Amino acid sequence: MLTGCAVGLLAGLGCTVLVHTRLRPEIVIALVVGIPSVIGLLTIFFSGRRWVTTLGAFVLSVAPGWFGVLCALRVASGG
Repeated sequence: MLTGCAVGLLAGLGCTVLVHTRLRPEIVIALVVGIPSVIGLLTIFFSGRRWVTTLGAFVLSVAPGWFGVLCALRVASGG
């Protein structure tokens, strides 16, 4: 799960550098937290093998890292 958080941090930084369109913050938070959480939970719930459960936990742990980057960037930009 620590690796998933690190990947989430890198994904958040990468998307911030690549995407320059203005979006409403609540939409971005819903996408960043919602999509990995739903995919990870569904993967864990319907997994039949251990490696699939591990993959689901990894995907689930991407959301906090990505969310942390968004919060840090929002605070640093004065918002």
